[in-house]
Formats: sequence, structure tokens, C-alpha cells
Amino acid sequence: MGTISGKGIKKQIDFKSLKDQPGEKLTIEACIHKVRKMSGFAFVLLRTGQYVIQSVYEEDKCKTSLDEIKEGCYVRATGEIRPDERAGLGFELGLLEIEVLSRPVAEYPLNVSHKKIGCGLEANLDNRSVALRNPYERAVFKVQEGVVSAFREFMENQGFTQVHTPKIVAAGAEGGANIFKLDYFNQDAYLAQSPQFYKQTCVAFFDRVFEIAPVYRAEKHNTSRHLNEYIGLDFEMGFIDSMSDVMEMETAMLKYLVSYLNANCSEYFKLLGATLPVIDTIPTITFSEALEFIKGRGGKNKYDLEPEDEVLLCEYAKEHWNSDFLFITHFPASKRPFYAMNDKDDPRFALSFDLLFKGLEITTGGQRIHDYEEQVNKMKEMGMDPEDFKHYLNIHKYGMPPHGGLGIGLERLTMKLLDLQNVRQASMFPRDVHRLEP
Repeated sequence: MGTISGKGIKKQIDFKSLKDQPGEKLTIEACIHKVRKMSGFAFVLLRTGQYVIQSVYEEDKCKTSLDEIKEGCYVRATGEIRPDERAGLGFELGLLEIEVLSRPVAEYPLNVSHKKIGCGLEANLDNRSVALRNPYERAVFKVQEGVVSAFREFMENQGFTQVHTPKIVAAGAEGGANIFKLDYFNQDAYLAQSPQFYKQTCVAFFDRVFEIAPVYRAEKHNTSRHLNEYIGLDFEMGFIDSMSDVMEMETAMLKYLVSYLNANCSEYFKLLGATLPVIDTIPTITFSEALEFIKGRGGKNKYDLEPEDEVLLCEYAKEHWNSDFLFITHFPASKRPFYAMNDKDDPRFALSFDLLFKGLEITTGGQRIHDYEEQVNKMKEMGMDPEDFKHYLNIHKYGMPPHGGLGIGLERLTMKLLDLQNVRQASMFPRDVHRLEP
């Protein structure tokens, strides 16, 4: 039997503790981020997967010639730790030797070593593999990593089971034309608009479930708030008394999220010039109240909220309650999916809500129908054929607890947490109506 030859798993370096180890030798593997030549010496900035380390090159102390390295080289650098509070991590590295592991054959098309790369969004996205080498651009996704970690940790702490549901499906959960159609071995199939059917199914045997996964919407919107593929943070919970249980769970999750990001991602918020929101209680108004508010400010009475309406409502929430968040509840039943439970007191409205954050809808959720006859009747009322959803209806046929849940758009949440101007900035490799590459 053969064996794998190697030195084992490389130990990750705790860079934040190195300032307390003056005089110690350190070897790191990194990319040459920038070389700044001075009189008689040079600063060599070494970019790791998380930090930019300041090192100092002096010809009489380093075995390697400065001419052998340039921006973009991947290296193994050895040096002596020197405490220096002016350096970002409280130390710098006095270089002794640099081994070049790989050398670029072309110059960067963007200013990677600048604080900000200083180009337009399209140039950034066209050169994404280069743009994300910039620490400012990269920091967005370290924050996004924190958002996902906090969400998962909170859900697990609350007894939710993580599930992984199909993304190739036989029917769209949301209905309508905004769905990508596939030729699936001579059958019609679609990319999932939502894990809705499956997370409801899982409530029957796990009680509480969550998923972090891609969602696909074939919307032809080319706006700063729309993507055709995004990451959904979804959860569904059984044995609820009302949709308020779902809203309270989301509020608790967001409080946990802010605390987690403050503890683990504060350096990235500082780099990006963003401030975490303060969450106490999240104010709630009904859709009808929202319409009256909008109408009083020149808006037209209608059946849904426009982007400008969401901005106005959040401005009011900030002024009136000092909240960056606002729940809108009881949307018209005709404007919500067929699985949304109607309000028994007024069936014109669904027990469904949106959460707005700084002028943008980041969440849609509510209470679902759990009774078989009620679900079949609503399908028929909406002109749907229950036979087309027989597998979905099996969960109702064989019994379901009262339940509800929600979906959060990860990129939209990240965008608003960091006050970005376009949701594409919060997508590592965005897919929109015009972009399929890189």
C-alpha cells in the first residue's frame, strides 16, 4: 500500500500575537502586495489570506536581491519580528530571505495595492479575480462570512437542523414567469426559486430547519438591488402560534448577528468605514398603515410597495423609532404566494411580512397554511391545479404542525450592513441579466 509524502497540515499563524515575540524568526507564505523603495531600504507589503504584513528589506541583511521580486509574486518569506505600533498588527518583519514560489506573467489591470482600487463597477466585475486581491474589496466577503457564521450558529443554538434541498425542481415555489427552465432528460425542470416546499416538508420531521444555499430568479431587472442568483438564508419553524413567532425569531437572530460581527469582524467594518446597526425592538406596521403613510407623502394608493416607498418608510422608522429596520405585515393575499395563510379576521390579507433595512426589503416571511383542505381551496381560488402540486400537498395530507418561516437575501443584507451602493458589490461573482462571466 502506498503512502502520501508530506510534512502534515501546516499550522496557521496567529498574526495578532506576534508583536509579543520580538526577535523571533518567522516564515510566512504570502503574495507581494506592494514594494515601496526608500533611501537605502524598502518596505515590502506581504498579503496573506487575511492580513497585509509590513516587512522591511535591507540589502545587507536579506539574502535575496530586491530585483527578484515584484507585485504579484507569491513567496515564502523569512524574517525577524520587530515590534512597531505604526504597523497594522503592531509589528513588522525584518526580511532575511525570500523564496519566490510563483511569478506573474502580466501586470495587474487594476490598482490592487491602493487602499481602494478606484475603478468603475463594470471594470471591477470584469476583472473580479484581480479586484478581490484588494484588501478593501476582500473585506466585504470576510464580513459576509461572518454573517453566515452568525446565522448558522444562532440557528443551531435554537435547535434548528441544517438541511440541503434540491436546486433542480419540477415546479416553482413562487409561481409566475420568473423561473429558469431546464431540459432535464426530456422533462421540464426548473432552477429553484426558493427551498420553500422542501423546508416545509422538513418541518414535519425536524420541527425546525434552516438552509444556506443559492436561489435563482429569472427576473429581467437590471437594478442596483437585483441579482439572478443569490444566497438565501432560510429557516422554517413548527408549532408557532402566529407569524409574530417568526418575526421575533428573526429579531433575536439579527441581535445575535450584530453581536457576532462586533466581536469577530470589527476590523473589516473599520476598513470599510461602516458602522453596525443598533437593534433593540424592531417597529411593526401593517401594509394598510404603510399605504396611508405613503399616500400622505404624495404616493398613490396601490397593492404593493415600490423601492421608493421602502426608502420613505425606513426614513420614517429612523426618525420616529430610531430604527434602521421596519417590519411590514398583512400584505394583500392576492400578492403573496399560495402557501401564505390568510388572516382569519380579514381574508383579504395574508399573514405575511417583509423586513426593510435602510430602505431595502431584505426578508419575506410569514405563517404558512398547514391544513390540507385550506391549502387546496386557496390553490383553486388562485387558478392553480392542485394536481400539479400533489407531492407538495402530501405534507398537508399526512399532517403538519402550524408553521412559518422566512428567507433573507445574503447579498442584500451585506450590502446594507456595509452601506454599499450596488448589490453586485456584495456578490463575489455576480450573475445578473447581462453577466454570466467571469
